[in-house]
Amino acid sequence: MSELDFPYRFDGRGRTAGSSAEKHIRDLIEQVLCTSPGERVMRPDFGSGLLAMVFEPTSTALAAASQMLIQGALQQHLGHLVAVQAVEVEAIDSTFRVEVRYSVLSEGTDHVANFALPGGAL
Repeated sequence: MSELDFPYRFDGRGRTAGSSAEKHIRDLIEQVLCTSPGERVMRPDFGSGLLAMVFEPTSTALAAASQMLIQGALQQHLGHLVAVQAVEVEAIDSTFRVEVRYSVLSEGTDHVANFALPGGAL
């Protein structure tokens, strides 16, 4: 175990569950995507702001704005761990599909993380 698993849970032995470094970074990206600024204690600027668009109708314009929010938030909060190569946001029906392509700086390896966020609202 190199990192704590997210969300926090216990493993089969009753101990704190761990995850690989690769899964931990994916979990960090998910945290940035799903956290609203002001939600975290002592880190009021953490998050991407996507949840502020809860009542906006799903559209290509909203997907483009979301793409810029995500890219900026990931660079700000995880720039010391990853180099974001590309972010693609696609609005399909009532779901946002987010694809983040990034390189892990410590390893130099490329990864792709996909997320499906419920929409009409994120």
